[in-house]
Order: sequence, then structure tokens, then C-alpha cells
Amino acid sequence: MSARMSESGSFHKVVAISAGQAAALVNARLSSEGLSDVTLTGIASYGRAGKGDITFFMGKAPEEGKFTSKASAIVCLEEYAAYVPEGVVALVARKPKVAFAVIGRKMFPTSLRLESGSPSDVQTATRIEDGALICAGASIGAGASIGRGTVVGANAVIGAGCQIGRDCDIGPCVSVSNALIGNGVILHSGARIGQDGFGYVPGVNGLEKMPHIGRVIIQDGVEIGANTTIDRGMLDDTVIGEGTKIDNLVQVAHNVRIGRNCVIAALTGISGSVTIGDWVMLGGCVGLADHVTLGDKVQVAARSGVMNDIPAGEKWAGTPAQPIREFFREVSAIRALTRGKKVELS
Repeated sequence: MSARMSESGSFHKVVAISAGQAAALVNARLSSEGLSDVTLTGIASYGRAGKGDITFFMGKAPEEGKFTSKASAIVCLEEYAAYVPEGVVALVARKPKVAFAVIGRKMFPTSLRLESGSPSDVQTATRIEDGALICAGASIGAGASIGRGTVVGANAVIGAGCQIGRDCDIGPCVSVSNALIGNGVILHSGARIGQDGFGYVPGVNGLEKMPHIGRVIIQDGVEIGANTTIDRGMLDDTVIGEGTKIDNLVQVAHNVRIGRNCVIAALTGISGSVTIGDWVMLGGCVGLADHVTLGDKVQVAARSGVMNDIPAGEKWAGTPAQPIREFFREVSAIRALTRGKKVELS
């Protein structure tokens, strides 16, 4: 497989193994020894897995009576082995997510390595259109492509296989890896795009690192502020929608999906697998817990901590965040207590 991008869409080289080899690696039991020779060529999330992929399942028993994933192999607990459909092999493990992490690292060993640049400034295999400008000290990895009218600033590092569209501004000392970037994108100085996410699972020997084989996809017209970090996806992609503007010093974790024309102010932290709709506005220092969903045109006030989903069109504030009218009623009530008669504290 190519070291630049595998057939699964990952930028990382995949090492194919059999279901039997995967089971032996993590001391798991196969639900069917007759399927031990099934070849595994990728890892994927439960809902996106297809033929040749291995995935894992943790949660409630499926209501359909069988697993609906199209994966070739599923790592699961003993009580769920009976839900595996015919032709799919279950790897029964005490800690499915830990087992999946170990198997994933074996299949995608380069996903754990940091990309530090190219042996020479510009690799001969790169595709740079006429009219693009590569400034002094910039490193462009093998197989990368840079569109017409794009400027890559001094000492920027563009990783192998990355694609950057036309009329983009890539600031000095920016690093880009595992990423596909559209047209008219601005990355300000020091932005970090495509590093792996903060994904660990407790194991017997300590914290097991999850492999991150997803990408960062930045659509047309996006602007990313200085020293902002956008992690690549673990199994799925991290996506920044068309026209979205992100301020300085923002953290966007793995698997986050941000819609179109959003505005995200400085020092905001977005946890993993958050979904944000279109035209959303987040004030400075907002924190979003993992897996929450914000509907279209949501507004969140500065320094709010969002712990729950927010329906479309609503305005929330506070920590934990709540509808803004409820927040101000609480503030008014507290002020009335403290500014009225003296309150004695025991």
C-alpha cells in the first residue's frame, strides 16, 4: 500500500493481518475458527466499517438481533458474540477497546510516528502548480500538491500526500499533515493541522494509545488563527465546513465536524466527536464536552461550559451552560440575595 494514502483513505501505510493473527495478538477468542484466515486490511468505526475492516462494539445489545456493521471482524465482549452475523468473525475480549487499540497500532504502525518534514526542502514527487510560491525554508513532502496562487510561508511543513488548493495563504511555521485543504484557505502563523488526537484507553499495562488514521478536511474559504490546533480523526475525519472562521489558540479535537460559516473565538476548546451545525457562534474560552451536538445558528456566550446538546437557534450561557434567559434569571436571583439584606454564612 502507498505510504501516502491507503485505499481506506488514510495517509498511513496499512499492514494486513488475518483475524487469527489479530486474536493471538490480544489473546482474544475467535467466535469461529473457520474464519481465522479472514484478511483484515483496515480499521474503522462501527457504522462506517466495510469488507476487510475490523471494528469494535461497546454498548447495549443491538435491538435488531444482529450487529448491523458491515465489518469483516468485530471485537466485542463475550455476551455479544451471539449477535455477530454469519460470515463475520467476533474477537471476544475482556476489554474490546483496548484490544482494538493494540490491533490498530499493529495494522497502522506509522500512525504513531510524528511527521517532521522532508529530507529536502521540496520533494521531486510533489505537484506544485505554476503561480504557487514556496518561501525559504518550507518543507513540502513527497506526493503533496499545492495549487496555483497559494503561498507557503517560511519554514512551513507540508506533509507527504497533503493537498492544498488554490489561492491559499499558509503562514510561516505552519505544519500540515494528513490533511486535504480547499481553495482560498488561510492558515495563520503557527497553526497545527493534522496531528493525532488525544485518544487513550486504560489497559493492564497503563494507557493504551489509540491509532489515529483519519484526516483533516478543510473546505473552501476557511480561516484558521495563529497557534490553533486541529487534530486529525481517529477513525473518521475531522471536518471544517466552508467559510468557517476560527480565531487564535483554539483546540479542535479528533473527529469533530464543524459546519459552514461558523465563528469560533479564541481559547475555545472543542472535545472529540463534537458535531457543530452551520452558522454557529462560540464566544471566547467556550468549552465543549465530547460527543455533544450543536444545531444550526446556535450561539454560546464566552466562558461557557457546554455539557449537553443544544437545539438549533438557541442561545446558551454559563457553566454548565443553559438557555441564556435561565442563566440571567439565576444571576439576578443571586444578586438580589447578596445585594439585599445581609446574608450570614455559616
